[in-house]
Formats: sequence, C-alpha cells, structure tokens
Amino acid sequence: MPDRKRVPELPIRTAVANEDGIDFTLIELFFFAYRDFTSDPDEMLADYGFGRAHHRVLHFVNRRPGLTVAELLEVLKITKQSLARVLKQLIDTDHIVQLQGPRDRRQRELYPTAKGRALALALARPQSRRIHTALQDVGAEGRALVEGFLNAMVNPELRAQIDAPPRNHE
Repeated sequence: MPDRKRVPELPIRTAVANEDGIDFTLIELFFFAYRDFTSDPDEMLADYGFGRAHHRVLHFVNRRPGLTVAELLEVLKITKQSLARVLKQLIDTDHIVQLQGPRDRRQRELYPTAKGRALALALARPQSRRIHTALQDVGAEGRALVEGFLNAMVNPELRAQIDAPPRNHE
C-alpha cells in the first residue's frame, strides 16, 4: 500500500438529496471507498490471473472451512455456473480442495489449502490496515456506529449469514 499522508479533514456534509430523494453524496462515497478497498487485493489477484470473484470465494472458504458449495452459493448470491468456473480455477491452482461430505456424499465441502490460506490472508492484510486507519479517528463508538450501519445495509433476511461464526480450521 502506498505511503498514506494525512489527508486534510473534509467537512461532514449533511444528507443532500436531489428532488428524487437520492443521496448522491453517500452513493459516491461508497463507490470511492469500494474502489480503494479493493485496489490492493485487485493488484495481487492480477498476478494470479484471478479477479474479485476468486477473492470472495477464497475469503469465505478460508473463514468457514468445510463450507459446502450450496452454502457458498447462498452467501455469494451467484449462479452455479459462475461459481463452478471460479472454483475450478482455485482447485486447479491448489488454493482450495473439495471433499465429499461425511454425512451426505453428494455434498461437497470446501477447504483452503496452505497456499489458499496464505493468499486469503495476504489479500485481507491491506484491507484490514485500511479499515484500521479509517477507524482510528472515530474511536470505539464510531466503530460501533459503522458496524451497525453496515449491518443495516444488508438485507434483513440475509443478516444471519453475518452472524455465522467462522469455522475452526481442521
């Protein structure tokens, strides 16, 4: 990550919506934040010929080893076809292994390999640093507000996915 100089503080703007009630200020802040949040991992992923879909799959498989393909499809909200292509690449490059479920042989459980776990952590480090830096100015109360806000942004019927604890590596 490039050396970050202290950016002059910008005034916090009150909600500004146009005549249609659209808050373009926050929408644009989300776009810019997402662009910067994904920029470091994107550069690393390009070295592997991977993209953001690979990142998401690797992230959740690393955080929840033993996650089934069906569970992963539910978390990512992508098509089976899209997942199959990305998963095949991650398996072929030895980042993820797919094992038959112990209770149901039709289930396929996904686990990160040591190589996959190392890549998942390497991708998460600059994102974690970026979050840590952003939260330093807002303190514990600010963090709680950010977490509450981001939770509220998730569709209510899908919030249980957030609360699912990471699985222990076996």
